[in-house]
Amino acid sequence: MKIAVSACLLGENCKYNGGNNYSEKVMKFVEGHEVIPICPEVLGGLSTPREPAEIVDGDVKNKDGTSVDKQFRRGAELALDMIIKNCAELVILQSRSPSCGVNTIYDGSFTGKIIPGQGVFAELLKDNNIEVMDVANL
Repeated sequence: MKIAVSACLLGENCKYNGGNNYSEKVMKFVEGHEVIPICPEVLGGLSTPREPAEIVDGDVKNKDGTSVDKQFRRGAELALDMIIKNCAELVILQSRSPSCGVNTIYDGSFTGKIIPGQGVFAELLKDNNIEVMDVANL
């Protein structure tokens, strides 16, 4: 099976703060499968590290209020294209992210409050009937 995975979960330093979200659970889950690392934010042209971003009234914005919605949505489209071209059957994403949050995201106040919702990439995948799994559910 081909599985696309948020690159940060595989240990790639592509998080907004320059770090990663390495997950041993993910590594065990994908063992024996073909893995496609993917980071929509980097694909959209955002640097690492970068300012933290959250979805504010449907628009992805940095903490200083600058919109990065265009980069997030472009990255989501490019990542979707990679998943389709590679025939990935499942995508495992990082929780709470404004791009990859499957079930929950930060509320847009930059206070750490989590609410039900989806990141722009997770939403795009679901809209295209691609199976998505939140790392928190592994």
